[in-house]
Amino acid sequence: MQGPRRWGGLARRGAGRALEGGGASDAWRAADRDARAGGETRPEAWQPEQWIDEGELRDEAAGAVGRGRGPGRGRATGGAPRRPIEDESRDPRGSRGGATDDNVRNAVGPTRVARFEARLKEASDAFRRERYDEARRLLRPLAEQAPGASSVRELYGLTLYRLGRWAQAKRELEAFRTQTGGTEQHPVLADCARALGQYAEVEELWDELRAASPSGALVAEGRIVAAGALADQGRLDEAIALLEGGNRPTKKLMLHHLRMSYALADLYERAGDLPRARDLFGRVAATDPDFVDIQARLRALR
Repeated sequence: MQGPRRWGGLARRGAGRALEGGGASDAWRAADRDARAGGETRPEAWQPEQWIDEGELRDEAAGAVGRGRGPGRGRATGGAPRRPIEDESRDPRGSRGGATDDNVRNAVGPTRVARFEARLKEASDAFRRERYDEARRLLRPLAEQAPGASSVRELYGLTLYRLGRWAQAKRELEAFRTQTGGTEQHPVLADCARALGQYAEVEELWDELRAASPSGALVAEGRIVAAGALADQGRLDEAIALLEGGNRPTKKLMLHHLRMSYALADLYERAGDLPRARDLFGRVAATDPDFVDIQARLRALR
């Protein structure tokens, strides 16, 4: 049995890969099959759409490794800013002059810290290359050795999320949330709750995220997941209203604006408002003709 249609979430790739069920039109399914004629296989179970580019995937891995090292972490506003993976490759211990998370030092001892951090860097590299099974294998013993190391719990949770292990990923990311007070993984945590049908938790996480008001891109991710959870419950009007509230005109369109427009157009189609869906998909295509599967979506609505 196919799971509900979903979109949203942080640092993901391949939107539209699991949009078979939950109200997708026959025309869309046919267009989707045509788009896959080159040999791409269909997933057997629900997968989250993954909408961002490789550069952001690298940033996610680097950010997870770089956070949680030393005092001064931000609270309730997303924590430390993400850094490019290139910075991480030069100094796997982060940007605090080699400072190490006290929880790591206490758990593994000062003589083993360097090896611990080297393994964490190796896991980060595996993650950004999308070798998630390898990353999981590397991270599991690190998480067991130093359960208080937020950087490890975060990256381990993201890895499990990529592998579709929603409950395990949720447990790790909840630990990260408790340890840091940050909101930077709230959209992913919310999408795990959504995959598990825990809609009250999705709403709680969305309320926390919008109250914290971190970056516009992060709020947009949370909004998309929250709207998707409403749609899963058949509350299409509320889902549309939620996305419309964040889909305001802007002079400079960013990637998160395109994601919200795409998700809103998808909801319009599901609600039977094909003219508005066609118009909004068209606007996305006009801005970025190669945005995920936008051409297939437009063909399905002709």
